[in-house]
Amino acid sequence: MATPPKPAGRPGRRPLDELRGATRLAVEATRGVTDLVEAMQQGITGGTPVVGGPLAAVTRLLNKPIFGSIRGVTGLVGAGIDAALAPLSRLLAPTQAEASDELAALLAAVNGVLGDYLEQTGNPLAIPLRLRHGGRVLEPDREALVRDVPTATGKIVVLVHGSCMNDRQWLRRGHDHGAALARDLGFTPVYLHYNSGLHVSTNGRAFAEALAALLAAWPCAIERLVILGHSMGGLVARSACLVAEAEGHAWRRQLDALVGLGTPHHGAPLERGGSWIDLLLGATRYSAPLARLGKIRSAGVTDLRFGYVHDEHWEGRDRFAHGVDLRGAMTLPEGVRCYAIAATRGTTPGDRLPGDGLVPVDSALGRHADPARALDFPEAHQWIGYGMDHLDLLDRAEVYATIRGWLAPPEDLSQPPARDSNSP
Repeated sequence: MATPPKPAGRPGRRPLDELRGATRLAVEATRGVTDLVEAMQQGITGGTPVVGGPLAAVTRLLNKPIFGSIRGVTGLVGAGIDAALAPLSRLLAPTQAEASDELAALLAAVNGVLGDYLEQTGNPLAIPLRLRHGGRVLEPDREALVRDVPTATGKIVVLVHGSCMNDRQWLRRGHDHGAALARDLGFTPVYLHYNSGLHVSTNGRAFAEALAALLAAWPCAIERLVILGHSMGGLVARSACLVAEAEGHAWRRQLDALVGLGTPHHGAPLERGGSWIDLLLGATRYSAPLARLGKIRSAGVTDLRFGYVHDEHWEGRDRFAHGVDLRGAMTLPEGVRCYAIAATRGTTPGDRLPGDGLVPVDSALGRHADPARALDFPEAHQWIGYGMDHLDLLDRAEVYATIRGWLAPPEDLSQPPARDSNSP
């Protein structure tokens, strides 16, 4: 597969701004919380990071050197933070004008955990919602699109990343579902980049509006529109469909297919476990102060408890309060071919299916004990990947073959998909 162009930096965002944003976040913390988090991490893990995969670098960044720098930065309060950082500006520009993949991953993780707070306080670390192609932010202007998407076709696939991730992370182990669909089926891939710490419905509304503006300016007639969402991205896509229906966006009528990869349609136990921890830590006066740490979870994360996609699911409620699922009846977008892919660490269909480490199989397939909440994916539109975890859904060859099979015209199915050099 051809090497994708190096992503361009976010327009209007300078590396020095990002440093100032990180500094403000550090200053607004306290030395006591920093010491506590470091002590807890060392006490639980013996100093060994427990996060693997693409977030391993983020975990390493949050070990001793960063804890030490946070303590140092907090000591600069009242001494002029900008003055202390000013000498760094010469080092950051122009060589660091483009954010590295590592910095992009760190920013995405910080936004996933604290993104609502960053947005509310105007912190420059907050990621603005953008649609991108080839690493470039796409402006809803026909001339700009002709320039930035010279190979645009009438077949568009929009890829929506998951919590704590970014649009660059669709590329994993040399494979990118969007690039592969462009190569095999002639789709033009467009990637959503968003602050996953905001409420799912907040991102859904912004996504719906951004997609409406982009497609209104698209340089050629639209033949097919497909949305592919990984994890939280599938919830954001469903939420956007609800907004588009309510507001009459043209793209909702053009939407042909919606594919969810490991989407927690009915929530993820990991977040519900966090809710239980909040409750248990607050049970005694000795552990109550620690319960405040449990509230360092963004609105986006708490939406994953039950798979909230409507404003009404969370408005006027304490999102940290222990409670039951208050969602009403749930449906899939009418007139759209909807598909669901789940992963499980189990290796055979006869095994008890434990899920992919984050999302249970039933949740990813929309199954629910309450028929009113069950999402009725047709049997032929469901697929389970065995011996896989949550992130394997991004690059496993059999996952892509399933997606391609669902999206390909019947006459194309006689040709096997091209194989990426780094695919397993």
